[in-house]
Amino acid sequence: MRSTKSILLFALLIFIMLSTGCATNQSAQKNGAVIVPATKPVAAYVRSDVKYAIDAYDPWEGFNRHMYIFNYYFDKYFFLPVVGAYEWIMPDYLEDRISGIFKNFSELRNFTNNLLQLKGKGTAITTGRVLVNSTVGLAGMYDPASKWGMPVQKEDFGQTLGHYGVGAGPFLVLPVFGPSTLRDTTGLVFDTAVHAAVMNWALDDVNNKTEIKLGINVLGAIDERHRTPFRYYQSGSPFEYEYLRKLYLEKRLMDIAR
Repeated sequence: MRSTKSILLFALLIFIMLSTGCATNQSAQKNGAVIVPATKPVAAYVRSDVKYAIDAYDPWEGFNRHMYIFNYYFDKYFFLPVVGAYEWIMPDYLEDRISGIFKNFSELRNFTNNLLQLKGKGTAITTGRVLVNSTVGLAGMYDPASKWGMPVQKEDFGQTLGHYGVGAGPFLVLPVFGPSTLRDTTGLVFDTAVHAAVMNWALDDVNNKTEIKLGINVLGAIDERHRTPFRYYQSGSPFEYEYLRKLYLEKRLMDIAR
């Protein structure tokens, strides 16, 4: 368990980041300034012989920073316009129903990893959620399970590895997917493989299976980005990379500890 002091320090870090970022961002907007990716890391401005709270194990930082900038441009000039078109075409009601279906399918990941971690309560609740939302909730379009006292028990294979003592390893920025670690990337590969195997099984006797799977995966990616409020370089901080890295790593520690 983390000490109260550590939790307070982390909360203070988040508060300072948000306060500084919002103030800077508002000032930039008033002056008509264009927010562009930072070109220098924090290390260029601080002493190298001092350990700072925002430091992290990031031996691939050069690669990660280039990938972070790539993701920014990919997101801004391709992914977000696609998502924007989707949001413009789809009524809000249909967007919510589609999101519900994909959330219901993601319960497979939650079930698998609760089971692998031997979390009986989480496994039972997830099973109940799937049964209720797949029937009463019309394949997940609605979520009566949450209203009936069965909240989401979110788990992934990265958390499962962490649960059994596997360290995070180096920080890693993945193309399109964003911040991760070596352990969490391994977890992503496992969860994706399970997802693909179940989809292959479900569509085994369906014609045009390849095209249908492609359509489902593309729509799923668009829906996921639609539900994610994060926007690159909107924090207003020149050290967004460091802040995001720290917040991601701390969140994953909390996910595993709960």
